[in-house]
Amino acid sequence: MVFELFIAGRYLKAKRKEGFISLISFLSVAGVTLGVMALVVVIAVMSGAETDFRKRILGLEPHILVMNYSGKFNADSSLLTELNQREHVKGASPILFAQAMIRSSRSFSGVMIRGIDPETGFGLVKGFSSKQLKKRFDKDKLNENLPGIILGRALAGSVGVIKGDKVILMSPKGFISPMGYIPSMKRFIVTDTFESGMYEYDNTMAYINLTEAQQLAGVNNQIDAIGIWIDDVFKAKSIKKSLKDILKSPFYLRDWMDINKSLFAALKLEKTAMFIILTLIILVAAFNIASALIMMVMEKTKDIAVLKAMGATNKTIRRIFILEGMIIGFLGTFLGTFSGIVICLILKKYDFIKLPDAYPFSTLPVQLEYFDVLVISISAIIICFFSTLYPAYKASKMDPVEAIRYG
Repeated sequence: MVFELFIAGRYLKAKRKEGFISLISFLSVAGVTLGVMALVVVIAVMSGAETDFRKRILGLEPHILVMNYSGKFNADSSLLTELNQREHVKGASPILFAQAMIRSSRSFSGVMIRGIDPETGFGLVKGFSSKQLKKRFDKDKLNENLPGIILGRALAGSVGVIKGDKVILMSPKGFISPMGYIPSMKRFIVTDTFESGMYEYDNTMAYINLTEAQQLAGVNNQIDAIGIWIDDVFKAKSIKKSLKDILKSPFYLRDWMDINKSLFAALKLEKTAMFIILTLIILVAAFNIASALIMMVMEKTKDIAVLKAMGATNKTIRRIFILEGMIIGFLGTFLGTFSGIVICLILKKYDFIKLPDAYPFSTLPVQLEYFDVLVISISAIIICFFSTLYPAYKASKMDPVEAIRYG
């Protein structure tokens, strides 16, 4: 292999009569470099977006939800205790979901109510501890003894309220009176707002104390789900299976991956599509490598004939041109990978690319996954390798007598 590598290196370094071949080789290196660099940066941005979405969602959602096929069920304290004692479980908390209308002195809007226990459900509200939640849910004796409510910041803006304003929640669960059907209504005071970074949550979500939510929904000591937080979110599937021994039918479990399956499937599909599309850039560069090698074979006809006359086998000739193409491929892949990593590190450290408000993040989310970089590099090298096979095969099949006679 040392002999073949020496000849391949000499062919790359030697001054050729046809400078056009050198230009094609340079363009081949540049093409592979740009393709690999673009792939590294784009895949890093896609990985960053997926990680960012996951962090935002898990800042508002339990890792696993225990639900009941019959709908609402009684909050069993012994079940909560047993769940809290299980391995890998950090905490479990009851949750009540309810739909309502929120009305202020300025406007009204639909709202998704979440009734939570401030002692155990603080993981549901991003940026609030158990102590802070309890303080905000406590009844304010200075304001007609009203209970507190925490609104999404976009929702608070849409109904025109700020901290300290009073609002009315109207639930479809009401009662029939001589005047007709009257919805259940309850007054609250806005004690705080939250911002998750996801508009769908910030514009529709509100948190109140679990007991207040049960009164508003007209249910007595009943809940919709038990939220479970675990120590490793990526082990949610296996932990979910391990909990089935204490959660028999009619209970069933849903993890955060199942709940947000469509979102993460779309992100994965987009990431795969971008990989395939940008790989075409490397494929174009690979055709340039093949073109350069074919022209080099035509130029080096006499050299090939002399090498064969001196005893070089077809296998040796194939190796020479494969190695020559692989040098171009390795050089382009290395430069592309290096420059892609550098660009990713710069984008991660300096947030100079600002995104419009339509996106959930203000700057490009970049997360460099070294496994992705490895896959991109190996894919580029494999494509470059296949581009060398035909020119190397043609060179090895050349008849030395004919080459010398007509060269």
